[in-house]
Amino acid sequence: MIRFLIGILALGSSCLPALGAEPEEAGAPSMRFEWHMEGPAQRCGMACRVWISAVGLITEDTARDFEVFAKDNNVQGATLVLDSPGGAVHAALQLGRAIRGFDMTTTVGKTIVLPSDDGVPRAELSPDTSCESMCAFLLLGGTRRYVPPEAHVLVHMIWLGDRAEHAQEASYTARELGLVQRDIGRIARYTVEMGGGIELLETALRVPPWEPLYALGADEIHRLRLTTLDRLFDQDIGPVAAQPAPRATPAFAPSDALATVAATRGGND
Repeated sequence: MIRFLIGILALGSSCLPALGAEPEEAGAPSMRFEWHMEGPAQRCGMACRVWISAVGLITEDTARDFEVFAKDNNVQGATLVLDSPGGAVHAALQLGRAIRGFDMTTTVGKTIVLPSDDGVPRAELSPDTSCESMCAFLLLGGTRRYVPPEAHVLVHMIWLGDRAEHAQEASYTARELGLVQRDIGRIARYTVEMGGGIELLETALRVPPWEPLYALGADEIHRLRLTTLDRLFDQDIGPVAAQPAPRATPAFAPSDALATVAATRGGND
């Protein structure tokens, strides 16, 4: 029973401190959203694809920042490329539901900005990046989802931020246990609501913060329905395979809305 209760603390409450990072992540930038156009221009010609990069930590302000971005940009049906160490639980669930509301496609990738030879900012996608912790649940927000074979989706317990460094020695109150169990229920409900496999949550709960993150294998990624597409766009682009482009091409304009640093992988709000 004690082991079970300690495991339950994996998922921190939205009412408790929102930080649970590895030291190198604590100062990492907060998630920001920007439009990118495929390049180089001579390769894609008049069929250059566009996507929105979502890079950085999911903080308490991220869902609100995305709402601001969506008001200034046509994000309906667009592709959102995730490159994130995770972050705040409640904010990730809010953002995931907003992504689903805009009928977006989610994928994992790193956006590499290229030199522009035509006056238009250009970029390419690389699959060599990670979607960690709550980012895995954020990925479920896409109506359509694609995880490149080379990308990494990693999960672990989401711990109370102020006790993550000494999790085994720390003490926990009954109130905290109750709040955390409520948030486990929220994540479970969200996972089912988004059409993901509930085993994703079960898998995350097996990995405590003092152990390395668990990398989901290709078979698990398919079984848990983190990927639902064979490719991202209708044709390959750059170094990463791809799926159907948005029906309406959004105006190409990087967003000025940037999230502020508040939480990190394994965090909660």
